[in-house]
Amino acid sequence: MLAPTAHMLSHRVASMAVSATLRMAQKGRELRAKGYDIISLSLGEPDFDTPEHIREAAKEALDQGYTRYTPVSGLAEFKEAIQHKFKRDNNLDFDLKQIVVSNGAKQSIANICLSILNPGDEVIIFAPYWVSYYEIVKFAGGVPIVISADIDSDFKVSPDQLKNAITHKTKAILFSSPCNPTGSVYTMEELEALAEIIAQDDDIIVMSDEIYEFINFSDQHASIGSIPSMKDRTVTINGMSKGFAMTGWRLGYIGAPQWLAAACDKVQGQFTSGATAFGQKAASIALMSDLSPTHEMKKAFERRKKLVIELLSKIDGMKVNNPQGAFYLFPDISEIFGRTNGKTIIDNADDFCEIMLEQAHVALVSGSAFGNKNCFRLSYAASDDQLVEAISRMQKILSQYH
Repeated sequence: MLAPTAHMLSHRVASMAVSATLRMAQKGRELRAKGYDIISLSLGEPDFDTPEHIREAAKEALDQGYTRYTPVSGLAEFKEAIQHKFKRDNNLDFDLKQIVVSNGAKQSIANICLSILNPGDEVIIFAPYWVSYYEIVKFAGGVPIVISADIDSDFKVSPDQLKNAITHKTKAILFSSPCNPTGSVYTMEELEALAEIIAQDDDIIVMSDEIYEFINFSDQHASIGSIPSMKDRTVTINGMSKGFAMTGWRLGYIGAPQWLAAACDKVQGQFTSGATAFGQKAASIALMSDLSPTHEMKKAFERRKKLVIELLSKIDGMKVNNPQGAFYLFPDISEIFGRTNGKTIIDNADDFCEIMLEQAHVALVSGSAFGNKNCFRLSYAASDDQLVEAISRMQKILSQYH
C-alpha cells in the first residue's frame, strides 16, 4: 500500500505561492552554507537589535510570572498602550473592545480577510503590494483585483484608478503606507481624494497597513481612518516589528469597527489564541516610553537611503525614485531587459535577481512578487559597508551585459 503523497494537499494550499522574500532569503542561506559570501538585501527586517529597555521589560515580565495564556485579543495593559498610541500618533479613537492583538500584522490581515470574505468577494489591492496580500486574499476565498502604479507616479495609485476598479463585488481595499516594497507614502491630501471615492459605497472595508509608520522620512504620517467618512469602515493595522526592531517577537495589532474586531477575536481564538504574555508586557513599555531609539533608527535608514540612491543612480539602465518611508528601494530596470553577457540574457526582473544572486552573490527580490515585473526590491536594512559592497558587485556584473 502506498503512503499518502502531495496529491492529497488541499487546492487552496496547492495554489498558494511560496513567499518570494522568504524563498530568496532561503536560497541565500543555502549558498552561504556552501561557502559563498552572500550579502542579503532581500528580507524586510531592521538590522538593529531590539532596544535594551524593551528587552529588559521582557525579562522583568518573565520574572513576574507572565508566562501563561493571555486573553485572545490581548493583555489589557498592552491594549491600553495601543489605544493611547492610536490617539497620540494617528488621531484615532478606539474602545479597548475595538483593538485586537495578534501574532504579527500578517496574522491580523489574515484574521480580517477570514472574517469578511465570502467566495467571489473582490479585494482591491494597490500594486506594488506586499507579497502576502495577494495570497492571503485568495486563501480566504476572495478575488484579488490589482490596480498598479509605476515609478513615474511614485508607485501611488490615483482616485480614477480606484473608481474604475470598484464593482458591486468589491468587499475591501488593501494597501500599505509607508509601502512595502516601494517605500511610497500617501499624504493626507492623497488619502482624502481616495476616501471621496470609497465613501460613495456603503459596503467597502478599508484595510490600511501602517506597519512602517515610524519609518517615515516626511514626518507627516497620515492615517486614512482619521478621515471622518472612513472612521467606521477602516481597519488600521500596525505592529511592533519595524519601528521597534521586534520582528522575532511576533506582535501585531488592529483598531477596527467593533463588529469586525469581535470577528477577528473569534477567528484567532480558534487558530492561535493570544500572543505571548511577556512580549505584550514589553511592547506596552515600548509604545509608552521614550521613542528616541526608534527615531535614531529612522535617521540611520534615511542616511542609508540617500547613499543607496546615489550609488544605484550611477548604474546604467537603473531608474530610481526617492521614496519617503520604510527601508526599501524599488528600482525600475526595464531598460536592462534584453542585455546579455554572451551566455545569459536578462529578460525580466526574475532573471536579474537570479543573476545577481548567482554571479554577484547579492540577494534581492524580483518585483514580480510584488505585482510589478519591471522592478526589484532592495532592502537597505544593512550596514553601509555591506550596501556599498553589494552595489559594487552588482555594477561589476552588469557591466558585462550589453
